[in-house]
Amino acid sequence: MRRIDYDAEQHQDYARGRALNERQLRTWISAFAAVLPERRPLAGLDVGSGTGRFTPALATAFGPVTGVEPSVRMRETAQAHAPHPDVRYLAGSAEDMPVPSGSADYALMFLSWHHVQDKPAAVRELARVLRPGGRLLLRANFRDHHPRPWWLEHFPRGYEADASLFQPLHEVIAMFTSDGWRVAGFGTVTEPSAGTRGDMLERLRLRTLSFFAQLTPDELEAGFRRLEEAVAADPGAPAPEFPEPLLTLERP
Repeated sequence: MRRIDYDAEQHQDYARGRALNERQLRTWISAFAAVLPERRPLAGLDVGSGTGRFTPALATAFGPVTGVEPSVRMRETAQAHAPHPDVRYLAGSAEDMPVPSGSADYALMFLSWHHVQDKPAAVRELARVLRPGGRLLLRANFRDHHPRPWWLEHFPRGYEADASLFQPLHEVIAMFTSDGWRVAGFGTVTEPSAGTRGDMLERLRLRTLSFFAQLTPDELEAGFRRLEEAVAADPGAPAPEFPEPLLTLERP
């Protein structure tokens, strides 16, 4: 995987390219609530919080949240455009979080696990910052449980290039369980449509997905040409929905 330097690229368009509408946010918050304790408030961590697309919604639903994000520019965008009285954004990473041990009831990692460079260190650090019995909500793609979004088929090596970014599910589970964690649940969440196929094409053109950094310029050009031709046939059609994996792990 080619590493993404979010301070040099993507930060300008990330919030727009990866925004969630209210129905999508409600769907995810309901999915998270189903695997978290019922008591409120809960202290949360949004690890790899980016531009804060989830952080304020987590705070509203569950209680105070600390967003942990290594990119200066992404944090600046979050602070400016995703403020909340119960949210703070701090510099850090999954391997090194500037929060006290045992201070959080849960941590969310939403499509950020594949960016973690030292995954064993992150497993240990997540165990440190969560209270005993605390939960990690890991919304990650897995090589063998890939959601296969509809637009990928139009890009050369589409599924292959995207799947190569991710570990297989059993490998992720083994990393955690070998360190004492237990699997609390695994399932899928079907996120409501982001709009029409035409809307989705406009967002994809911003290239705020890690997938696009894995392709050559020629592959990108060919893929967008094919996608534009496919969307032109019916741009107002709803963008198809697909099931997205959510793994819940419990700290020892």
